[in-house]
Amino acid sequence: MMAKIVKGSDFKGVVEYILDKNKGTQLVMYEGLFIENNETIAMSFNVQSRMNDKVTKPVGHIALNFSKEDEPRLTNRLMAGIALEYMERMGIRNTQFFIARHFDKEHPHVHIAFNRIDNNGNTISDRNERLRSTRICKELTQKSGLHMANGKDNVKRERLKEPDRTKYELYDILKMEVGRCGNWNVLVANMKRQGVEVHFKHKGQTDEIQGVVFTKNGYHFNGSKVDRRFSYSKIDAALQRNRYNERMGMTAKAHEATTQSAPSGTVQSELFNGSLGLLNGSDSSYNTADTETNQEMAEILRRKKKRKRGMRL
Repeated sequence: MMAKIVKGSDFKGVVEYILDKNKGTQLVMYEGLFIENNETIAMSFNVQSRMNDKVTKPVGHIALNFSKEDEPRLTNRLMAGIALEYMERMGIRNTQFFIARHFDKEHPHVHIAFNRIDNNGNTISDRNERLRSTRICKELTQKSGLHMANGKDNVKRERLKEPDRTKYELYDILKMEVGRCGNWNVLVANMKRQGVEVHFKHKGQTDEIQGVVFTKNGYHFNGSKVDRRFSYSKIDAALQRNRYNERMGMTAKAHEATTQSAPSGTVQSELFNGSLGLLNGSDSSYNTADTETNQEMAEILRRKKKRKRGMRL
């Protein structure tokens, strides 16, 4: 299971999108809403949101996506139960909401629309909501014995509409290029050849880079909006790793080449032993003349020591 979280300001728009009959929509559960039609539902949301007019985006919209493999067992009741537990763990409680199931895609999914202004006029916190959501989705998937929903790599590109089509094109290009480039200059050049312009966002009027924006087909995306791994800082870290790995690979090849060109261990051992043989007489080149010379020197030293002993007496 995976969740997509969106916030907005137009309750009418989200109600009409989720309850669109062309999507084969089934309303599964609701609370605190006048449910006669789309207009009365939106009106109910709007009335409560006015209890706290400081919040400019009171609309909460979450899509829970499940894997196709789980479709046979995903009844409306089971999906509603999972959605309610997800909301409770996310702190979405004591507020208006409805849950609806769509049948317009291959994978099962439900949409949750809720009021970010609760029944007491308090704001439902969105602090670290994406991190919390990822963890909760994983826990609920394991608890329910479900499969994880397919990621970006398995999304059917041909079914996407703009700007999502371009967003996924960027994802595919970045995944390939970031994995093989060693610096920003090469990455920018490779992206440009594929119709992508790269722009950097700076801190104030300084040269400090804070973000990166990719432009393709007239659409602009922050790197982190394409995918979290493509924020400026994460791309920069990936490029540094690529450079490091490339240097290590070159060092390893150079070491291998040096080792192959050097004498083998056996040959080196023979050369070493041969050089010692010149000193210890084990080599055949240690001839008879050398032996006789050494014997004469030894005899002279013996006589000198004998004379010294006689003088001390």
